[in-house]
Amino acid sequence: MRGIRLRQMITAAGLALAGVALAGCAGESSLAEVLQSAGAVPVSSTTSAGNSEFNPFAEPSGTVTPARKVIQNPTLADVLKPGPLPEMALGRADAPVTIVKYASLTCPYCRKFHLETFPQLKREYIDTGKVRFILREFPIGFQSGAATIALRCAPPERYFELYGKFLQQQAKWVSQEVRLDPIFKIASQVGMTRAQFDACYENQGMINALKEVKERGRTLGVIGTPNFFINDRLVKTVIGMEEIRAMVEPLLAAHSGRLAAKDHSHSE
Repeated sequence: MRGIRLRQMITAAGLALAGVALAGCAGESSLAEVLQSAGAVPVSSTTSAGNSEFNPFAEPSGTVTPARKVIQNPTLADVLKPGPLPEMALGRADAPVTIVKYASLTCPYCRKFHLETFPQLKREYIDTGKVRFILREFPIGFQSGAATIALRCAPPERYFELYGKFLQQQAKWVSQEVRLDPIFKIASQVGMTRAQFDACYENQGMINALKEVKERGRTLGVIGTPNFFINDRLVKTVIGMEEIRAMVEPLLAAHSGRLAAKDHSHSE
């Protein structure tokens, strides 16, 4: 019944495509603000949605959320602190540099980075063992939240493949009427069955864990998407290869210097 209710609630909400795109990148926007900026009519409280601000990652009604404490100048240890879900990562675990990307599946700038920058980043730094790349979910808006749940239900070895498909095919599932069926059509491209897909939305433990991942990002200072950590440096904007090289190369040089100094001390 919970899965059916979720589908009814999502189907009841209407958003203009432009508003959806902007909402997918603005970390602190409420759904009500998005509806207003998109020129859409809010869902009546008498509809099956019951609430125009439905979000699968929202706290239950009546929950008191404590004031958020943002860590000032987080260390690399803070950034890499284990969370409730396994990290979805590419590259050597002991790579000298770690890049963490916080992403929302509806964010057009996340799509731009994935299509235009990530392939070169992977060839130049990840595949060569210089960078470990970690992707963390930061869903913004209920449509992104619903897709993120499906993404985490994919087999770990298909996670990045499905992530890419959601970004590449945003126009097919981010629409004026946001429904689960278009999301399932994307998820099915990596072999997910409808039964598996529907079961994802009954997995409250996983949904709660995804909430924790997002909240931890906020604690680290993440405010929207895409946001990146280059080791312990937070970058709150879209970056290309020029910016990545400018930040990564000094870190690699410093790492090489430490290794050389260590070898020299051992040889004496």
